[in-house]
Amino acid sequence: MPVDGIISDDSLSSGPSLRLWLIGAGLLLLVLAGLYGASRALWHAAPDASDANAQTVTVIVPGQTTVLGSVTGSGALAARRDLPVGIAGEGGRIVRVTVDAGDWVRKGQVLAVVDRSVQAEQIASQVASVDVQQANARLAQSKLDRSLKLVANGFISNADIEQLTATRDAALAQVRVARAALAQLRASTARLDVVAPEAGLILTRQVEPGQIVGPGSGVLFRIARDGELEMQARLSESNLTRMAVGDTADVVPVGTTRHFTGRIWQLAPTIDAASRQGIARIALAYDPALRPGGFATATLRSGLTTAPVLPESAILSDANGAFVYVVGNANVVERRAVATGDVTPAGIAVLKGLSGRERVVLRAGGFLNPGDKIRPVFDADTARPAPGRAAQ
Repeated sequence: MPVDGIISDDSLSSGPSLRLWLIGAGLLLLVLAGLYGASRALWHAAPDASDANAQTVTVIVPGQTTVLGSVTGSGALAARRDLPVGIAGEGGRIVRVTVDAGDWVRKGQVLAVVDRSVQAEQIASQVASVDVQQANARLAQSKLDRSLKLVANGFISNADIEQLTATRDAALAQVRVARAALAQLRASTARLDVVAPEAGLILTRQVEPGQIVGPGSGVLFRIARDGELEMQARLSESNLTRMAVGDTADVVPVGTTRHFTGRIWQLAPTIDAASRQGIARIALAYDPALRPGGFATATLRSGLTTAPVLPESAILSDANGAFVYVVGNANVVERRAVATGDVTPAGIAVLKGLSGRERVVLRAGGFLNPGDKIRPVFDADTARPAPGRAAQ
């Protein structure tokens, strides 16, 4: 029998409370084991807290694309060879103008006639002077001839013959002087007329009948030699170096939709120090729609270029220049400076800064900062990652 107040081991092992305690302890162990296993599974399956907070961003891998290079420039239309025409002689009063702006003229054609009434009287006077000198020369020759016949008989000395010969020679020289003066007067009178130095198109007329003109009157007419025109396209230094003489250009004058094809015939040898631009001169055939002094835009072809091409949304810019966001290791975005080139229907060519194998942020670059972690999603319409290609 057990002693009062003392519980024996046999009584514990056989009591119902012990069995209940053991069952509860086992159940507790099972629950703890299940919770431990579930927590380990969740630990391995759940993403990192930074990945869970990262925003989803669309990216593309642009690759390399061959595009036809083009450069757009603007500038003025002008005559390829603009010939200013003014007074070549002493001038006078204009009595007649024979042409107007827009007329075609031939070389040497009279454009304006200057009054020559005074010059005509001077020429008449000089003609009479020539006649007088010729008469004096004939008289001197006649005296010399008679004296030569008498010298053999001793009536005239050799000294007299020498004197008469000198008189005859002087008279002949006076004839030549008078004739030269007459030719000078006639040439000066001929220069009174304003004539076309070359064949071409009259661009401007700045003289009217009755106007007094002289050497200081300036330009009276402007002529486009042979009607040849040009566009003076202003280009940046970098774009000018991509051009070459002979490259084609598509020119569209302002206010029209017509396109004119031209070719670069000269590249400026200097750069404007203020604007940092140079001029590509594009030769154009004459057309009434091309008016010198007007404005036009030109698209110049600059050969083939192989480079990555990105949509405009992928290229950002700030005070430091153009840049893109590239997705690097661990899906962290990095800023990459780029140099852009031609604008094509497919996008903007990137000449420097990208190889084409990078993952580039397509949109929402303005909401990112260097070092941000993202979840990249490839854009199905523009680019897909190449199999086995490592992220750059």
